[in-house]
Formats: sequence, structure tokens, C-alpha cells
Amino acid sequence: MDIPDDKRFFRIGEVSRIIGVRPYVLRYWETEFPGIKPKRADSRQRIYQREEIETIGEIKKLLYEERLTIEGVRKRLKAAKKVGAAPPGTFLKEIKEELNQILKILQ
Repeated sequence: MDIPDDKRFFRIGEVSRIIGVRPYVLRYWETEFPGIKPKRADSRQRIYQREEIETIGEIKKLLYEERLTIEGVRKRLKAAKKVGAAPPGTFLKEIKEELNQILKILQ
């Protein structure tokens, strides 16, 4: 996925070419994933921002490469959002504690 650096806003046709899916797929994903909410131009055409395109790319990867269901993708995106919202170091601290527990079990 190659998003041009010189643009901030993209129309649905551009996003379709960047991501590699048809526009109707993008419109369907808008209904299924709350993280995709493109604005509308005066011409009523959808205008996507870079963050939305990155989210769409992640959705495509999860659906097509990892073969998750729509519900599975929703859960994965929600979990990733929670991890991103955690205070710095919290996630690593939890992993370290779990690894220590595993070490105790193995000994």
C-alpha cells in the first residue's frame, strides 16, 4: 500500500486504487467499521483522510490475508485501539509479568 505523501485528502476512486478493492467494497466497509467515516465534499463525494486509508489497509489485510470474519476484524481493531490507548509501558509490563509466570510454570 503506497499512500502519496503530498496529499491529505483522497476521493473514493483514489482510495480504491491505493487499497486495491472496488469502491462498493469501501462503501460496505463504512457500514461495518465505525473507524471509517469519510467526510463529504461539496459535490457529495466521499473524502478520506490518511488515517482512514491506513485503517482500511489494515482491514483488507485482516480480511484477505489472515482470513478473519468481519466480526473478527472488529474485535482485532478494538483490541488494537485499547492497546494504543494504554499508558506507555503498561502493555510491556503486562507481557513481562506473563512471561515471568510462564517461567515459574516451566521450572
